[in-house]
Amino acid sequence: MRRGSLLPLLLAAAAVVAVSAEPSSTLSGPARPVTVPLRDRGHAVDLPDTDPRVQRRVTGWAPEQVAVALSAEPTSAWVSWITGEFQMGGAVKPLDPSTVGSVVRYGLAADSLLHEAAGESLVYSQLYPFEGLQNYTSGIIHHVRLQGLEPGTKYFYQCGDPAIPDAMSDVRAFRTMPAVGPKSYPGRIAVVGDLGLTYNTTSTVEHMVRNQPDLVLLLGDVCYANLYLTNGTGTDCYSCTFANSTPIHETYQPRWDYWGRYMEPVTSSIPMMVVEGNHEIEEQIHNKTFASYSSRFAFPSEESGSFSPFYYSFDVGGIHLVMLAAYVDYKKSGEQYRWLEKDLEKVDRSVTPWLIAGWHAPWYTTYKAHYREAECMRVEMEELLYSYGVDVVFTGHVHAYERSNRVFNYTLDPCGPVHISVGDGGNREKMATSHADEAGHCPDPASTPDPFMGGFCASNFTSGPAAGSFCWDRQPEYSAYRESSFGHGILEVKNDTHALWRWHRNQDLHATVGDEVYIVREPDNCLVKATRLAY
Repeated sequence: MRRGSLLPLLLAAAAVVAVSAEPSSTLSGPARPVTVPLRDRGHAVDLPDTDPRVQRRVTGWAPEQVAVALSAEPTSAWVSWITGEFQMGGAVKPLDPSTVGSVVRYGLAADSLLHEAAGESLVYSQLYPFEGLQNYTSGIIHHVRLQGLEPGTKYFYQCGDPAIPDAMSDVRAFRTMPAVGPKSYPGRIAVVGDLGLTYNTTSTVEHMVRNQPDLVLLLGDVCYANLYLTNGTGTDCYSCTFANSTPIHETYQPRWDYWGRYMEPVTSSIPMMVVEGNHEIEEQIHNKTFASYSSRFAFPSEESGSFSPFYYSFDVGGIHLVMLAAYVDYKKSGEQYRWLEKDLEKVDRSVTPWLIAGWHAPWYTTYKAHYREAECMRVEMEELLYSYGVDVVFTGHVHAYERSNRVFNYTLDPCGPVHISVGDGGNREKMATSHADEAGHCPDPASTPDPFMGGFCASNFTSGPAAGSFCWDRQPEYSAYRESSFGHGILEVKNDTHALWRWHRNQDLHATVGDEVYIVREPDNCLVKATRLAY
């Protein structure tokens, strides 16, 4: 064959490759279930407390662990940081929050910080009424809300106390979210769960930052401090760590400070929104829970009307995001459910076409680990979310990746949301590798339920391929794609109907796209059917 005649064939072949490389679309209907065989992901080894990235690098009252979070609208944002050192020991004396001020100076140029805002500060403690267990008290945690910001604008800022020498941070910068409206969207939203603080975590975070996200959603299980005794000794197993060795489930709170220090280069420049997971429960004296989670992060709770750190909402361009709590009351008679009803009622889909929800424990997972664990929450809340036309649901918890087809009540539904579980950002706990639909690998439905999950609500299926069974004998049709891999997801909302979702694997030491799909809204077909919507 002559060289000239080969060129058209090569071009034709390239065209075929290009076409085949185009991501699939939910418009094509349910995808055929795919399972990627398990690959070696390595061992999630902790970053030691001697690593320079987790050690305290400031002195005196200089700020550390600086972080930015969103308010309910793009015209405001939160800046948080910590001053002073934490304490560990049998007896600890909390610092006085009034010792140092909470001030942020900000503006449109690094040398022109013309605006100033003040906020509040607090200290929390993790206390145990048992001899031999060490108590903890934090540094002073500051939260300041900046208001009157311009959407889609880069702001420079310093935080600290200008009245004290050397008590202000270096100048940092972050960008506000785009204006609320159907034609306005952030470039990329990164989604990660179960992040932890291991060498796998560093790989995930490095790959995520290379994708240059405008916003990060962290869906619970932040640093896994409760996988450690109060002397810092750790284990790989949450459920068996402390069962027989101590009178209470301990937690080593300095892991929170290590995590905040490691993440500061990211959190001080990219807004991060966090929702609680089971590893944030951290029970202590007087049955107090979630002390670190509730104290360390800023939430748009008051602005979104929830007044709770566990569930809240905010707008990002043409997206209304709702973060829900899997570990506090979610019953129809409870405060969270009532708040959710009111929040969804206020959503105007002509202004924010996309409605996205996130929480920690997935409703739809075909892995053995945590299989149907959140069934009580699904039973209470799924119909409400469906009736308002939620487009996508993000969760974590399972320590493996899975994406569903559009589903409602375990049935394929062209108007149901796509459920995506990203629960493997680098955690040190055992990874999920077994699927619930493998013969002989069903979890015991009579096992003791997690008391924070509201009891046991999972019973046999009444229809479909799993009729009469507690779990499936094959990968169910609602499960589109699953693989056990470390990584992060990127959501790119292109317009009011199309969004590109990609799952980026990093177990091969470089960012690899393992799964991608266009999630397409069909408001003309679906929202008109919603029982509580006027589009």
